[in-house]
Amino acid sequence: MKGNSYRDLLVWQKSMELTKQVYMITKDFPKDEIYGLTSQIRRCAVSIPSNIAEGRGRNSDKEFIRFLQISLGSLYELQTQLDLALSFNYITNIENILDLSLEIEKMLNKLITVKGGRNV
Repeated sequence: MKGNSYRDLLVWQKSMELTKQVYMITKDFPKDEIYGLTSQIRRCAVSIPSNIAEGRGRNSDKEFIRFLQISLGSLYELQTQLDLALSFNYITNIENILDLSLEIEKMLNKLITVKGGRNV
C-alpha cells in the first residue's frame, strides 16, 4: 500500500484529539472507578488511533480495512461507555465529545468503503 504516514490521516488526527478529550473528562471520575469504567473508557479511546496507525502500517488495503473496522468497534464501545458514565452522573455534558466521535465514525465508515471498493 502506497501513501503517506498514518499521521497524515485526518481520521487519526481527530482520533488523537478524541483520546485527549476522553482523558480530560475521565480524570474527575470517582476514584473507585479507576480500574473500572475509567480504565475501560480510556482503553477504548486509545485503541481507535492505535488501530488506525497499525492498519496503515500493514502492507495491504485488506489489512488496513480490518484494523479500521477494529477502530470502529472501539469507537462504538467508547460511545456506549460514555452513555453509561452520563447515566451514572460521572459527567454532565458529553455533546462535544459525542459530536467528535460521530464525525470519526463517519470518516472511518467512508475510509472502509473507499478502501473496500478497490477489490481487496
